[in-house]
Amino acid sequence: MNEKEHLIKLREKIDQIDIDIMELLNRRAEIAKSIGEIKKGTGEEPYVPAREAEIYENIKKINQGPLRYEAVVNIFREIISACREQQEPFKIVYLGPAGTFTHLAAIRFFGLSSHFITVDSIKEIFDAVERNAAFFGVVPIENSLEGVVTHSIDMFFGTNLKICGEIFIKVSHNLLNKSGNIENIKKIYSHPHALAQCRNFLSKKLQGIPVVEVESTARAAEIASHDESAGAIASEAASLIYNLYIVIREVEDDINNYTRFIILGHHDQPLSESNKTSLMFSVVHKAGSLYKALEIFAKYNINMSKIESRPSKKKPWDYMFFVDITGHRDMENIKSAITELTERVSFIKILGSYKQGKINGL
Repeated sequence: MNEKEHLIKLREKIDQIDIDIMELLNRRAEIAKSIGEIKKGTGEEPYVPAREAEIYENIKKINQGPLRYEAVVNIFREIISACREQQEPFKIVYLGPAGTFTHLAAIRFFGLSSHFITVDSIKEIFDAVERNAAFFGVVPIENSLEGVVTHSIDMFFGTNLKICGEIFIKVSHNLLNKSGNIENIKKIYSHPHALAQCRNFLSKKLQGIPVVEVESTARAAEIASHDESAGAIASEAASLIYNLYIVIREVEDDINNYTRFIILGHHDQPLSESNKTSLMFSVVHKAGSLYKALEIFAKYNINMSKIESRPSKKKPWDYMFFVDITGHRDMENIKSAITELTERVSFIKILGSYKQGKINGL
């Protein structure tokens, strides 16, 4: 058999494998549809993020290559997303416009087959989920360089929504334009934060090129899509949405720039591997009251990964403390800690227990 005949045979094998994959995908979709019907009858929550995380963990264990784990996860995320739509159309609300890092977080968590809704403010995200206009919401909660997103935290003062999951997105900026040729760029557009994070690149590679601040990196990409002389500092997702070339990748000054996004919903998530619990509490104005509250976590050997204080807005100089701890509220040591903490604080609210996100993927 010569090389041309061998090539034909190999392509025939791929065609047959594709037919087999298609049959299996539709079988999976039918089963997913049946599961959805059973859930409706029993009143069970239609979507459990921890279950999908479990699928990814199983894939990691059985994958023998040559496909990388990250590539396989991307494939299965879309398979799961498409099958989930067989059960119930999922509306996901996020801070727009399309092409922002919040949009990217929503896509990576839920997959492209979900129905995404854009809004203009974090408050609108909370409102949409609370009134069931969307099943889940995606909001930024903190950045590794800039700290917490205070507006997101403050919204928990007046809501009963739960944190159902989290995802970390690397804030990686790219230089985009219509031609792919840097010589054509006569003006740069981007959000002020993105421009600040790429200051060194701009001064070295695009010195003398005028810079224009706009309301979002996605808006910058939209402008560049209509102007041959414009360049945009924006995400890879924006390049796909607005049909732009990536002239230079990763132009940010600090490569360790990540944003943590949380998933808002109505339901508590079940115990799984690698959980996190978020809560908020306040203490009376008395010497040692905060210390006595925090020492409970050490007593029960609980890792406190974050603490943040915010004005309660109830009265001057009254503060609420937001805490992230490792573990699930159904674990015995955390149950005991919360019970004891409740007795020592003036107010406590559990914001949710959920699958802990990973810096470099799900």
